Amino acid sequence: MSQKTILITGGAGFIGSHLCKKFIDEDYRVFCMDNFLTGHQQNIKSIMSHKNFKFIEHNVCQYIDFNDHIDYILHFASPASPVDYLMHPIKTLKVGSLGTHNALGLCKKHNATFLLASTSEVYGDPLVHPQKEDYWGNVNPIGPRGVYDEAKRFAEALTLAYHRAHGVNTKIARIFNTYGPQMRLEDGRAIPNFISQALQGRDITVFGEGDQTRSFCFVTDLVEGLSRLLFSDYNLPVNLGNPVEMTILQLAQEIIKLTGSKSKIVYKEKPVDDPKVRKPDISLAKKLLKWEPSVKLSDGLVKTIAYFRAELKHAS
Repeated sequence: MSQKTILITGGAGFIGSHLCKKFIDEDYRVFCMDNFLTGHQQNIKSIMSHKNFKFIEHNVCQYIDFNDHIDYILHFASPASPVDYLMHPIKTLKVGSLGTHNALGLCKKHNATFLLASTSEVYGDPLVHPQKEDYWGNVNPIGPRGVYDEAKRFAEALTLAYHRAHGVNTKIARIFNTYGPQMRLEDGRAIPNFISQALQGRDITVFGEGDQTRSFCFVTDLVEGLSRLLFSDYNLPVNLGNPVEMTILQLAQEIIKLTGSKSKIVYKEKPVDDPKVRKPDISLAKKLLKWEPSVKLSDGLVKTIAYFRAELKHAS
């Protein structure tokens, strides 16, 4: 059987780089495309010289001219944290629209399978809890977070349009909060923020009263779910995340405990349209993919803290 080829857009990002390593380990040819807007070369340093790996520095919003045959395209190019997409609102909208269109066009040309990295943010500030795939969401399209939420909602619509109009074999993963090694220190999301602050003995900044809830999935669990979805025969959106829900305040307290930090918790004003609750219903993933997370939060946090400790030491 001939070796299969995968193109991963946003492949130098947090989740994209883990996917690159997974498929290299499984003997695929991996093309990693990134323009380093939020990705980092350090994330792919360990595989840069691998015979089955090739890096392409390119903005997916520009036309992609690709001569090698491709079997799978995983579209992970996009700013994903509020800090990033609020700093790059137009680029976020462009990668969700133009970038997705270019990636799908390439997929159609090569008769490849397409996997879209969508997000739990398509549900907005949900009025249904936990969130199931048949919930249409509660999104403010013109709020500051709308640039990310609507980019991903449009990307889902475009992906299914290519499936229905052109017969492209598409998959859509609605990814809930994910964490682990290779997140950036300045990522801006709760876990990297809290760990960085705790390890440096700074105040831990919690928005609002910290009573908003999130569900955190370790990156190895997510990558396994993504792989199973890619090779499934299902074309509609699938939630991938950890259904164990906790408050942001509980998360901050757990990180203080695990780091042994003397940091104090301070409270800041909650951002506009910050969701009050977030918890995936993963019954579809369990049934369809025989998948559910296995890494406990405390175990995943210990690994992530060790990574951040080394990164901070290296940075100093």
